[in-house]
Amino acid sequence: MNILQRIKHRLVNATRYSLAGIRAAWHNEEAFRFEFALALILMPAAFWLGESFLVRSLLMGSWLLVMVVEILNSALEAVVDQVTSEYTELAGRAKDMGSAAVMLSIIITVLVWFGVILDRWWF
Repeated sequence: MNILQRIKHRLVNATRYSLAGIRAAWHNEEAFRFEFALALILMPAAFWLGESFLVRSLLMGSWLLVMVVEILNSALEAVVDQVTSEYTELAGRAKDMGSAAVMLSIIITVLVWFGVILDRWWF
């Protein structure tokens, strides 16, 4: 197998694994489904609200960040649940920190969106 075939093979496999991860998040995580539904509203809103490619990218990227962090949090929770079904302080701390990461990503998104709205209409 030559180098181009290996690269193609790796890209195809990586895409399959990534799509499987998105499917797993969709089927198992209510929060991800909610965030996806919001994305269907926010992405068109970003095109309407953003006056440049950069601003649109910030608006859309900030929400995609929330979805990325949600997937990582869900993966962390799945691993913790696989390792132990009992409550331990470390397991609880890991889950709480994952949840905190999701919350912080949402705060970033709110700041970006409000910043763009304020910049567009009030300043």
